[in-house]
Amino acid sequence: MKTISSVVEEYIKSKPFLQSALAQGIINLTSLSRVIKEDIQEDLGKEIRSGAVVMALKRLSTDMEFRATHRILKVLKNIGEITVRSSLTDYTFLVSENILDSQSQLLSEINRNKDVFYTSSRGVNEINIVISNAMESTVEEIFKLEKCTQKLENLSSISVKLPEDNVSTPGIYYFIFQRLAWEGIIINEVISTSNEFTIIVAEEQIDKAFKVMKDLKSL
Repeated sequence: MKTISSVVEEYIKSKPFLQSALAQGIINLTSLSRVIKEDIQEDLGKEIRSGAVVMALKRLSTDMEFRATHRILKVLKNIGEITVRSSLTDYTFLVSENILDSQSQLLSEINRNKDVFYTSSRGVNEINIVISNAMESTVEEIFKLEKCTQKLENLSSISVKLPEDNVSTPGIYYFIFQRLAWEGIIINEVISTSNEFTIIVAEEQIDKAFKVMKDLKSL
């Protein structure tokens, strides 16, 4: 038989950002109860009082630090290598019929210089390239016929290697980006693979961003 407590718990467990907020005691339970009351009533199939939801949230939040964040913290404690690169430029080009040919030419140039930082991602209408400043003239020559919609200079990157179980743990990226946002760090780009992600930030914010990443291992 469903109870208010069990339904509230299942609801909260399905929302990693709420789990994190409850675990840190930074959310108003009365306000939250008003927001989720309708969903809880629908699941229970009957009307309930907001006070009952508040009580369920209070009981749940007493051990939420373990319930909500234990898996996330376990993953973060096993963060691997953190690599910082500076002197980067971020280009955004509109997708065109010839854009892949231009990228192929650029990759050929990069292969001649193993010290160059390069990463690229493609959306529906845009292609993004982040590359070492030293390749700026090369990029602009190869892509001179392409439409550049944005160019950002004086950037740095932080690449973080995550343990393999990050892909099966909800809330990992929310947890990380939440802490970066709290420090007022503006993220220009995010590039990720299954077990690694890279953020691009302004060079004046790299020290603060690196400290946030490093401190994740000691939470």
